[in-house]
Amino acid sequence: MAENAPSTPKRGETGEALKYHRIVAKIGTNVLTAGTASLNHDVMSELVGQVARLSARGAEVIVVTSGAIAAGRHRLGMAKDRKDVPFRQVLAAIGQTDLMEAYQDLFAKHDITIAQALLTKQDLSDRQGYLNARNTLISLLELRVVPIVNENDVVGVDEIEESKIGDNDNLSALVANLVDADLLALLTDTGGLYTTDPRRDSSGELIPTVEKIDDRIEALAGANTDGVGVGGMETKIQAARLALGGGTDVVIAPGKEPETLVHAAEGKDVGTFFPSTADRIESRKRWILTGLSIKGNIVVDAGAAKVLRNDNRSLLAAGIKDVEGSFERGDAVAIVDPAGDRIACGITDYSSNDILRIRGVRSDKIESVLGHHYGDEVVHRDNLALL
Repeated sequence: MAENAPSTPKRGETGEALKYHRIVAKIGTNVLTAGTASLNHDVMSELVGQVARLSARGAEVIVVTSGAIAAGRHRLGMAKDRKDVPFRQVLAAIGQTDLMEAYQDLFAKHDITIAQALLTKQDLSDRQGYLNARNTLISLLELRVVPIVNENDVVGVDEIEESKIGDNDNLSALVANLVDADLLALLTDTGGLYTTDPRRDSSGELIPTVEKIDDRIEALAGANTDGVGVGGMETKIQAARLALGGGTDVVIAPGKEPETLVHAAEGKDVGTFFPSTADRIESRKRWILTGLSIKGNIVVDAGAAKVLRNDNRSLLAAGIKDVEGSFERGDAVAIVDPAGDRIACGITDYSSNDILRIRGVRSDKIESVLGHHYGDEVVHRDNLALL
């Protein structure tokens, strides 16, 4: 791994310094079940033991876990999983108890208290809810409690599908941004990003480091797919991009190999490493960056896109080409370049209707066009978070 960790090393009982202090560990279904139809307690015990050893060395670990649906399916004795969303929520409701009981028993052997935290998109898209979730998780860490986080699948029924985050890979990235994590470890059964899916093509080679997520990396992720879990390699790359934007390093690593999480926390080479080059951003911008509350898009021209990317400037009306969606002043919006790629998120000072009237207009002409004036910037740089 690269030697650019943002955290200050902490010393624990062993006297050894860890490279990363605050870690979010996402454990996928295929890891927890070891490829079977039920939770594998031996695998879970090994992973819990690693968290316990890291905690003893001064680290703070949040576990984002999958596995509730698989546990529910096993409890009901169902070999095949129905795909309809309401029934998957039923399985999650049943399996969540078994999943948490397993974690409770395993962590208790290490005298570690755990806390369950169920989150939804709605919890994090609201600014107050975001801060409440952040304060709760950080308070738990300060008490040396290990939070066990999952999406609240039970309330994410199909009628309100838009309230679901959709997979625990992206949830783990949101949590990493939420708590200012130093490292996001996505523990998977494939063990990293390969040139081809290693389960289908034995000639596939592990990519040890990804300096930048570009079209090539996204294409490779599409070829590396998971089996049982909701999140494949594509969602892991999405999660990596989100966490990297908030200043968190990311590793996709083999969850079933011994000491993987410990080695990742020490900065050793495991899986595929994604070093973050972003500076730490304040909580408000981090919330904007999650993109959960986006109400619409502002399409900018190539010149404005370049200025935003390179010069840390505000978005002015003169560089706006179009608006997609309907939103009001004060809403969160995405800013996209002419190719449709999202380059930033921000809080707009003008509504979508106003922007349609002033797009391409110089700032000193805004009041004459609208009859009112909320400032020269459509999105001020203080309310802008680059992706």
